[in-house]
Amino acid sequence: MNTSTLLAVIPRNARPRRAPRRVLPGFKLTLGFTVFYLCLIVLIPLSALVFKTFTLTWPQFWEAVTAPRVLASYRLTFGASFIAASVNVVFGLLVAWVLVRYSFPGKKIVDALVDLPFALPTAVAGISLTALLAGNGWIGALLEPHGIQLAFNPNGIVIALIFIGLPFVVRTVQPVLEDAEKELEEAATCLGATRWQTFNRVIFPSIAPALLTGFAMAFARAVGEYGSVIFIAGNMPMVSEITPLIITAKLEQYDYAGATAVATVMLIISFILLLVINGLQSWQRKKL
Repeated sequence: MNTSTLLAVIPRNARPRRAPRRVLPGFKLTLGFTVFYLCLIVLIPLSALVFKTFTLTWPQFWEAVTAPRVLASYRLTFGASFIAASVNVVFGLLVAWVLVRYSFPGKKIVDALVDLPFALPTAVAGISLTALLAGNGWIGALLEPHGIQLAFNPNGIVIALIFIGLPFVVRTVQPVLEDAEKELEEAATCLGATRWQTFNRVIFPSIAPALLTGFAMAFARAVGEYGSVIFIAGNMPMVSEITPLIITAKLEQYDYAGATAVATVMLIISFILLLVINGLQSWQRKKL
């Protein structure tokens, strides 16, 4: 009896199964490479930041991170980042909705323009916004005679952070809207729900985790943004000076320990905020 005849006689479920071939190596090897790469790229630089901060005594550390100029930069950096991320949540949702639910001439061009802040160097973005919003710019020349100044103050910082953070919200919400079941919306409409009730009860719960994710990503990007802000901020101490600029100034003065101390505080605050946002996302998913 040859092999093919023998296989035909043996029941299919009784035949020995071959181990599935994996494209990548096994779990232990890939996990080892993953941990090594994360340590090399993330853990070691952050550890160096913390260890350098430990060269300061507690009074020196406290003095470095609570100086009035530094505290003002904290308020400006986190406040402007929160406002910019909140604005991007609203308008990013609108942009994603239009791109998903409607067809119109030039849609692909609009879709490509959303990714422009990703590809555009941040310094170029800052220079472009300054050229538009300064007193002699196209927009600033129209607004400043009416007492509205958008450049060289906190308003310009918020605008720059909105510009660089919009794609994070759009690209996070867009796939969720594409996968949403339109039948549920049609059923709600057939049952007499208004547009607001349909959005509030059917659409929003399904996209809320994605909105929180987009908010977190836009906020994190805004907190660490430097290139697009320094050109339009004016960089006036206690008024329009962001924390990354404080760190850069300390590095230029060879105050490495003071720079790492301020950076450590930024790292801790950012980590706590992201932890809170991830907790809200987990709570939202459990509700669904």
